[in-house]
Amino acid sequence: MENPTILSNRTFNQTSFRGFTNVLTTDDLDARPRLRKGERRQQILLELRLRPHVRVSDLAARFRVSTETIRRDFEQLGADGLLDRAYGGASAVTTGHPTFDERATARLDERERIGRLAASLVQPGETLMVDSGSTTLQMARFLAYRATPCTVVTNSFPVAMTLGQSDAAKVIVCPGDFLPSESAVIGGDTLEFLGRLTVDRCLIGASGLSEAGPSEAVRGFAAVKRTMLRQSAVSQLLVDSQKFGRRGLMQIGRLSDLSTVVCNEPPAGALAVALSQATVEVLIAS
Repeated sequence: MENPTILSNRTFNQTSFRGFTNVLTTDDLDARPRLRKGERRQQILLELRLRPHVRVSDLAARFRVSTETIRRDFEQLGADGLLDRAYGGASAVTTGHPTFDERATARLDERERIGRLAASLVQPGETLMVDSGSTTLQMARFLAYRATPCTVVTNSFPVAMTLGQSDAAKVIVCPGDFLPSESAVIGGDTLEFLGRLTVDRCLIGASGLSEAGPSEAVRGFAAVKRTMLRQSAVSQLLVDSQKFGRRGLMQIGRLSDLSTVVCNEPPAGALAVALSQATVEVLIAS
C-alpha cells in the first residue's frame, strides 16, 4: 500500500488531485496521535535542519500542543546546546569554532603526547566513555596500538573507527543526531543512551579550562561531556595548555567533577591553585 501524501494547512478536494490515492485532509491530520515529548523534540531539530528559524506558534499548531509546551521544549534543547533561543522561536546553532578536521592538524605534537599518556592510564578490562575531539582521537590511536582490552562507548565516529582497528577493544557507538563538522552525534537520543550506562572511566576534551571548570564551544557537546562525567567513576580531562584560562560558551562542569587533568604543561597561577583546592590530579605529558 502506498504511503499517504500529507497536505496540511487546508482541506483539499481529492478529485482535484488525480493520481493521489491517499490524500489526507485536515480532519485526518487532527485524528493522528500526538507525538511523545522526545519525538516532538526530534521533529523540532529536524525542522531546524531544513530552515534556519522556527516559530513557537507554528510548532504549537503543527504538534497540537500549547505554546508553553513548545517553549519548554526550546528551553531543554537550548540547555543541551542543540538550538539557539530567539524572539518568538528558535534558530539553528551557529558557531565560529574550528571544525574537527581543522583542530586535528593543529598542535599535533602536544596532542600526541597527551593522548599517549592518557592511553597508558587505561587498565585492562575497563569500561570507558570517550567523547569527540582531536585530543581524545590521539588517545584512541595509542589505546589501539597498546591493544588494551576494554569496552569503549563513544559519540565520535573517528574514535570508533580508530579503536575498531584493535581486536582488543569492543566499541559501542551512541545513537543521535549527526553533526557533520565534528563527525559525531549529539542530541537527546545520545544523552538518554549515555544516561543508561555506568563506566569505570571517561576521557573527554574541552575548549577551555579555567578556575570555573572545563567549558565547551561546540554547544551540543557540552551536554554529552556533562553526562559522561556523571556516569563515570573516574573522570579525566585531556587538554592542551593553550586552553588554560579560556572559557567556552557552555560550562561542562566544575573542577571538582574531574579526577585528573592530563596536559602538556603544568597549569600556573590561579588555575593551579584552583585545581589543587579541588584535589584534581594533574599529569604532565612530557
